[in-house]
Amino acid sequence: MTAYVVFQGEVADAHLYEQYKPLAADSVERHGGSYLVRGGDWITMEGKEPPTRNVIIRFPSMEAAKAWYNSVEYSAARPLRQEASTGSLYIIEG
Repeated sequence: MTAYVVFQGEVADAHLYEQYKPLAADSVERHGGSYLVRGGDWITMEGKEPPTRNVIIRFPSMEAAKAWYNSVEYSAARPLRQEASTGSLYIIEG
């Protein structure tokens, strides 16, 4: 079953986050994922506004999403995101 990695957060260091993005994109592609949402404008229809940075990545399965997150490639990129931003990252099976 398809799985979605969701990141919602605030970027505090835009320069460092720009360094993260190509590393993350390469790791996503190498592990069979594809971006559905990567930033972009949004409109709040109900409830509170979301964080300013929203990313959704589709993987073929929960196992593939977890393998990407724990991969050597993403392990090199992850500390840049963690230093450049705050937020939540989770995997949803769908």
